[in-house]
Amino acid sequence: MPDRPGDRLRLQHMLEAIREIQEYTHGVDVQTFVNNSMMYNASLRQLEIIGEAANHLSLEILQDFPEVPWARIIGLRNLVIHEYFGVDDLSIWSVISHNLPDLKEKIALILESRFS
Repeated sequence: MPDRPGDRLRLQHMLEAIREIQEYTHGVDVQTFVNNSMMYNASLRQLEIIGEAANHLSLEILQDFPEVPWARIIGLRNLVIHEYFGVDDLSIWSVISHNLPDLKEKIALILESRFS
């Protein structure tokens, strides 16, 4: 059985998923985002990846970096996967436009401080 990915790889996956979302949504407004099903669904998929990776990080990482809202990240993943009819488009846009840039910086700092 292959080794399970460690914290470094999971954090890198999170960073790559954020980059993907930012690439998909660069230069668009909320209406364009909501009305473009491919962009919207691709972004949701990347949010799932971010949450899934966060859900499998070690307790050490979660405890050592409490400034990252790990529970909210995982909760969003659960919402997108299990309550997909209850996903609020404007909330997703808010996460993408306001929360992801900060998360991207925090994850980059974790990777730099722990794995460089």
